[in-house]
Amino acid sequence: MDNGGVDGAAAAGRWRFGPNASLASVSASSIRAVLDKIIANIRDDGPRPVLPLGHGDPSAFPCFRTTAVAEDAIVAAVRSADFNSYAPNVGVSPARRAIAEYLSRDLPYKLSTDDIFLTAGCTQAIEIALSVLARPGANILLPRPGFPFYEARAGINGLEVRHFDLLPEKGWEIDLEAVEALADENTVAMVVINPGNPCGNVFTHQHLAEVANTAKRLGIMVIADEVYDHLVFGSNPFVPMGVFGNTVPVLTLGSISKRWVVPGWRLGWIVTSDPNGVFKETKIVDNITTMLNITTDPATFIQGAVPQILENTKDDFFEKTINLLRKTAGICYDNIKEIDCIACPHKPEGSMFAMAKLNLSHLEGIHDDIDFCSKLAKEESVIILPGVTVGMKNWLRVTFAMDPSSLEEGLGRLKSFCHRHTKNST
Repeated sequence: MDNGGVDGAAAAGRWRFGPNASLASVSASSIRAVLDKIIANIRDDGPRPVLPLGHGDPSAFPCFRTTAVAEDAIVAAVRSADFNSYAPNVGVSPARRAIAEYLSRDLPYKLSTDDIFLTAGCTQAIEIALSVLARPGANILLPRPGFPFYEARAGINGLEVRHFDLLPEKGWEIDLEAVEALADENTVAMVVINPGNPCGNVFTHQHLAEVANTAKRLGIMVIADEVYDHLVFGSNPFVPMGVFGNTVPVLTLGSISKRWVVPGWRLGWIVTSDPNGVFKETKIVDNITTMLNITTDPATFIQGAVPQILENTKDDFFEKTINLLRKTAGICYDNIKEIDCIACPHKPEGSMFAMAKLNLSHLEGIHDDIDFCSKLAKEESVIILPGVTVGMKNWLRVTFAMDPSSLEEGLGRLKSFCHRHTKNST
């Protein structure tokens, strides 16, 4: 039976559909995809357990378990049966109000419920923010090194990416001269990640004020990625970019994922830190609401639990996490200093990561950072993220958010690997 041209095309092997090529290209350079390739090098018959120094999920280790307050709040929200229905596109009001109050503690002005938009984790907040800004010819300024999800979403949305450098010799401060040189009339925003992923830096109040003044001169907004807010343990306190909302409009992105150690719960937010109302005037708020109408929502029972989580979590829980991160950051930095072929230019003071530079001239048979990490996984069952993934070729991003004994073991294996591959100087 002849069904016409459709069957004819299929019979000839000419199907009229295929993959989205842009998705394949951006996915290949994602952290997950690269880690999967590194993990594939691990031998199935390896005699030692795998040690993940490349992830950003400390919840895998019992010492980083979330507070019982958060667990009880989830249970109470489910059992209440008050959160079984669809939520409003912007999120349930009690959760938005609680987040506004929580974030306002660190600001010189008060956020309102209308300033808060709930998302399925900070990653969806990034998706929405970049979708709202996308228009023909527009470009966005991203940090290098940075979080590659921004590059991926910009590519999908047709936003041109321009990179400004973070300066390791200045504690990973932003090269603001480069920012001014890169920007033009089509630049819409610059992204600031503080505390820093992947560098473990924490920007000072003075530096963030300079960022705000630079953005104001350029007429662009600041997208402040603060998913690691308050996870600081060095000399610089955490200062939210929203403090400078009177200088420049700030779109703040955050979540409960890191501070409460629950990345799988997928509850994040977009905040218009903008007391002058620029985002309303320019219709950015309307566009955020429109995007939320056509995207998924965070689970309603998570939203229902947020007020209790934010209100009832005690300081001792946060202090325990901070003290543990301070300890493991020190272990990471001190151990790396003992490895000749790796240099960490700045001791991490926040988040969960450190950047370390490879000196390939000291190593035999190692071509680049991907080769280094692949062979390290095969020989030592240690997973580290190649720096090229975050924009820094022949660097490494090392995670220290794990129990101290496992971290010591992993860094010891790293040292052994480097010693084994060191060039013979004789």
